[in-house]
Amino acid sequence: MSSSNKLKFKTLEWTENHLRILDQTRLPEETIYLDYDTVDEVATAIRDLKVRGAPAIGIVAAFGAVLGMRKQNFQSWKEYEKRLNHVISILTDTRPTAVNLFWALERMRMVAEENKSKNLEKVSQLLLNEAISIHQEDKLMCERIGEFGASLLKDGGTVLTHCNAGALATGGIGTALGIIYTASWQGKKISVFADETRPVLQGARLTAWELQQQGIDVTLICDNTAAFVMKNKKIDCVIVGADRVASNGDVANKIGTYNLAVLAHFHKIPFYVAAPSSSFDPAISDGEKIKIEERSADEVTNWFGKRTAPSGTKVYSPAFDVTPAELVTAYITEKGVERR
Repeated sequence: MSSSNKLKFKTLEWTENHLRILDQTRLPEETIYLDYDTVDEVATAIRDLKVRGAPAIGIVAAFGAVLGMRKQNFQSWKEYEKRLNHVISILTDTRPTAVNLFWALERMRMVAEENKSKNLEKVSQLLLNEAISIHQEDKLMCERIGEFGASLLKDGGTVLTHCNAGALATGGIGTALGIIYTASWQGKKISVFADETRPVLQGARLTAWELQQQGIDVTLICDNTAAFVMKNKKIDCVIVGADRVASNGDVANKIGTYNLAVLAHFHKIPFYVAAPSSSFDPAISDGEKIKIEERSADEVTNWFGKRTAPSGTKVYSPAFDVTPAELVTAYITEKGVERR
């Protein structure tokens, strides 16, 4: 039985010739699935965080490219290529930091290019096949990450995590949380402290919800409680995901990750980064070269519809930060555990 089949929800799926995603902006109060039929709808879903998490964004973008090429009347490869480039630009303009988005779309572009001499309807079918493959590969990568990472967790251990690097962020069981699920399925008793993850509460709304769905012991903490918890609650390790890893090992991940890495280093707690190979970007030499997305001030000053700062307050709200490689104990990928 595939580990993904043990999950009690689906983050995304291609079904009945359209894309279906779980609307993460409605969690934890409502579990609502949305169907998408156009590339513009998919781009908006990515931009508005209805789907998020680097691997999931890449998969959804691949299916978005498929949708963008449907219901078109192409007379030549030149017309097809022009439309595909336009579709890909719509999707790449959504979020700049997660490398999986660009990785997946480049795969889609290459499949089309390599088959341009074929019937264009056949090319579109090959694009769909490639998107399905990207999804299936991510499921398998998550399972392997889970297996390698679970070996690092002891029975009765306690993990601190940040943001959401679970099934909601991938096409499978997740990266950081996939490790926890796998350890649990192996019979280990694992407890989790989850940062709320300001400003849009991916830890509170998503990670806590997801872990509860799977019966994992989870305790939610405010982001600024992490140091106190490390000092007093016997945290065995920190496990986080990654949106992009530079060639030197610097890690771009949800804002606040760098804080945890510094705190873990001070408290002599292992700091693990769990990510598939698709999140590693050999074209980026170091973290300083990673483009960091900035989010709307409203996410800080109008907290879920309620004003929490005076009108006109200036806001700086980067969505991600960069953790230097020297603060990472090990990277857990589908290929194994690579220690620094």
